[in-house]
Amino acid sequence: MFKSILAPVDLAEPAPAQPAIRAAVEIANVAGGRVRLINVQSLLPATFMDYVPADFDAQQKANAEKALAEMLKDVKLSADRLSSVVRIGGVYPEILAEAKEWGADLVVIGSHRPAMSTYLLGSNATTVVRHATCSVLVVRQ
Repeated sequence: MFKSILAPVDLAEPAPAQPAIRAAVEIANVAGGRVRLINVQSLLPATFMDYVPADFDAQQKANAEKALAEMLKDVKLSADRLSSVVRIGGVYPEILAEAKEWGADLVVIGSHRPAMSTYLLGSNATTVVRHATCSVLVVRQ
């Protein structure tokens, strides 16, 4: 059974993550596993560096860590089996890297209903499914 479950969260649009977090917790409860929420903050392009404070990336990371900590309060799992992490970079490469480094054996990711733009451009969930070295469960809203 799955013991280390990673659940990506988009803090700009957290609704798709809620069913995925609930599913991750249910699986963790059955298996006695642990859950880690992950949020990935994009790097600010260099062309914008003149327009933002020097510590903009650090502020964004701190804000994301605070938001994830608030989300953790609503998760029904003991604190010793629950954690969160904020990474900086591209969404799917960072999710895949965290899954590998943390030793996740399951990624539970929320997804929107497919739209034409998703079919043409792809999505982070699709890329995670294709390239993950562990199992991936996609939970729809």
